[in-house]
Amino acid sequence: MSEAASEQVISIRGLTKSFGPRKVVDDVALEVRRGEIVGFLGPNGSGKTTTIRMICGLLKPDGGSGTCLGFDILTEATRIKREVGYMTQRFSLYDDLTIRENLDFVARIYDLPHRRDTVRDTLERLGLTRRKDQLAGTLSGGWKQRLALAASVMHQPRLLLLDEPTAGVDPQARREFWDEIHRLAAGGLTVLVSTHYMDEAERCHRIVYIAYGHVVARGTVAEVIAASHLATVVVAGGDTLALAAALKGRPGIEQVAPFGNELHVVGPDAALLRASVDDVLAETGSTGRARAGETSLEDVFIRLMQQARVADSAGNGGAA
Repeated sequence: MSEAASEQVISIRGLTKSFGPRKVVDDVALEVRRGEIVGFLGPNGSGKTTTIRMICGLLKPDGGSGTCLGFDILTEATRIKREVGYMTQRFSLYDDLTIRENLDFVARIYDLPHRRDTVRDTLERLGLTRRKDQLAGTLSGGWKQRLALAASVMHQPRLLLLDEPTAGVDPQARREFWDEIHRLAAGGLTVLVSTHYMDEAERCHRIVYIAYGHVVARGTVAEVIAASHLATVVVAGGDTLALAAALKGRPGIEQVAPFGNELHVVGPDAALLRASVDDVLAETGSTGRARAGETSLEDVFIRLMQQARVADSAGNGGAA
């Protein structure tokens, strides 16, 4: 992130939104600085997309206030839209137009000056020139993603909002996509991205985790993992299926997950966790061997989701 990235691009507080009786976003606060890539994470239905749409002026909040790009999100939504690039999860361009024709269409919508030059430069910058005459509908997922990104940044927005941008895209295309995102951010573009992928979250400068409409964690990946106070023990060898069944429900053990021929066992008390694992290995006569492991971001998010589910159930009188 640039040293000059002190300018607040997004600053919102108390953001709320309900659809009927269901409060989808509840008292969300968020600050994002210029040139920063912030990952917005959470389970399906957590309120991520609704929050993003309110930030960029596509949806009016029921409550709360704040600014985006210096404009009031309540009264200046139209001005925000002109300065934002928004890439949705679903490909939303025209399958029966070529790559160049799609970009030309978007350039017309934004009434961009020197339209042909802008389209040509965008094709070159995103590596699309050789395919410019190919119909969008015939592109693979990775190339569609690249075209969608090109359309989102062609008008040189100051803020780029990405809503599950790499769903269904192969690992190579995802890596190339993120290389481009970091290049854009280095040039001063601010990026807010919602994602389900833990490796993508780790590529962000900071992450914000939202569940049941509430922000439940924020910070760098290292800060979020440290704040969880979780410990991990890795068990290698033995009958992992039988071990997993024996470990579940033991004192200090919250999660048991297989990773290849190993088990990752997670809990909040390192000493109690290790004692329970050792007890199970001894009781079962397993040939497995335990060692201390590193807690992953996925482990933390599973715990956060479980805690948020319990809190939401309690807040709704125990309803599911």
